[in-house]
Amino acid sequence: MFLEPGFRSQRSGWIEVICGSMFSGKTEELIRRLKRARIANQRVQIFKPSKDTRYDKTNVVSHDENVIDSLPIMHSIEIFDHVKDINVIGIDEAQFFDEKLPDVCQKLALKGARVIVAGLDMDFKGRPFGPMPNLLAISEYITKVHAICPHCGNLATHSYRLSSETDTVVLGEKDKYEPRCRVCYEMGNILDLRLV
Repeated sequence: MFLEPGFRSQRSGWIEVICGSMFSGKTEELIRRLKRARIANQRVQIFKPSKDTRYDKTNVVSHDENVIDSLPIMHSIEIFDHVKDINVIGIDEAQFFDEKLPDVCQKLALKGARVIVAGLDMDFKGRPFGPMPNLLAISEYITKVHAICPHCGNLATHSYRLSSETDTVVLGEKDKYEPRCRVCYEMGNILDLRLV
């Protein structure tokens, strides 16, 4: 098979997606994989949406304060400007990126990069979130992580919004969201007319 100059063997690139609800450990798992790649002397670059400034303006920070340096960007196409000679590309909070992100990830993988993406698979209404469904469809590896529902102790798969805001994107932490299992999420929504 003929590849253009600059392309490595197609077998060397792939896409990994880490998804789940709020507080499930998505960013923690992303950081763990990226730090392991650095220990193996691989060249790593991490990106996050510039709108996500909850813990830090530039670094990717997990809920339990594990930190890795990153580059905040506004649009997914900007990734191409920063990945020359990079082996492993990390992308956090993928649900906040534009719909071109899956295509960007495809091109990076075709050029031989290992692309690791973390993000919420569903919004607070329980609907597929942003570019995540398309990323899940094209990835070679999917890891779904779970939080624990604080109401019943079962695995939490949903991000329940505690505040009354109705915009799809509302940045917040435990003051605005909690993880819930399917049943506790639905029970909360029965009492909450915002989603009816």
